[in-house]
Amino acid sequence: MFLNLGIPVISVLTAMGFWNCDAQVCGRAPLANRIVGGSAAQEGAWPWQVDIQINKSHVCGGSIIAKDWVLSAAHCFPNPSALSFYLLYMGRYQLNGVNQFEVSRSVRRVVVPSKYSSPDKGQDMALVQLASPVNWTDQIQPICLPDMGTLFPGGTLCYVTGWGNIKEGVSLPGPGTLQEVEVPIIGQASCQSMFQVQSSSDTLQILSDMICAGFQNGGKDSCQGDSGGPLMCRMESGIWVQAGVVSFGLGCARPNLPGVYSKVSAFSDFIRQNIPGIQLYSHASTNCTTGLMVLANTLLLMLLIK
Repeated sequence: MFLNLGIPVISVLTAMGFWNCDAQVCGRAPLANRIVGGSAAQEGAWPWQVDIQINKSHVCGGSIIAKDWVLSAAHCFPNPSALSFYLLYMGRYQLNGVNQFEVSRSVRRVVVPSKYSSPDKGQDMALVQLASPVNWTDQIQPICLPDMGTLFPGGTLCYVTGWGNIKEGVSLPGPGTLQEVEVPIIGQASCQSMFQVQSSSDTLQILSDMICAGFQNGGKDSCQGDSGGPLMCRMESGIWVQAGVVSFGLGCARPNLPGVYSKVSAFSDFIRQNIPGIQLYSHASTNCTTGLMVLANTLLLMLLIK
């Protein structure tokens, strides 16, 4: 038996944004079975991964956050006004293989924070607007971005993906299959202490817009060519949220020198200002269906009381 809510109730639902809701769906990978303990990602496992190329050569990674926007690192775009040589690939799996699901786009514009100067000084983030939107498929999906209050405590296991070097000075071999590595988040204070260099008077500072991930003993890390790519964590809801953007490190996978990432949650205002309407993830967020059910049940209760 269905309740006839009537035109007035439907009007209320519509006005409050719950009817015909078009909330962005992000952080879900339809083809999400992965190789356990391996380093090569399964095709389609990370559908937000982007390959950024200059003159047909891979230079950086990125992540899809909307149909016409990609998140990457500012240092991947040293001259944000010189964009004609850039080409971005979505749905790509191998750098040197056949990628039947990929699409490519040129760049309309790049926005970086006004105070950015170099990765070690922070503000290493870039919002890249595509020349035209992409369509969502199983292989091309957006990742969720965290709101300011979303926390990623030390010890949280997250993934980094990219086509960068597999060791210092060693390029990804063969067909260039997308790589994945699981690394734990390292708290800011712990990361700072690990980077203390006693012989140097100019100690690297882990700033509030940075987040670290890796192992104290080294061995697993992002590397050259992974810059701009995502550090992402799976939340309790099963949604993948991007905690960081690959920014810099001292070498790759060295002991006591974890990877340093731009903390995405620290840029929530910057993201909102430049991408109107984007929805950022928080633990308090409710999706469209949940909101509709809550409101409908409330209205039903009101009608029954009458």
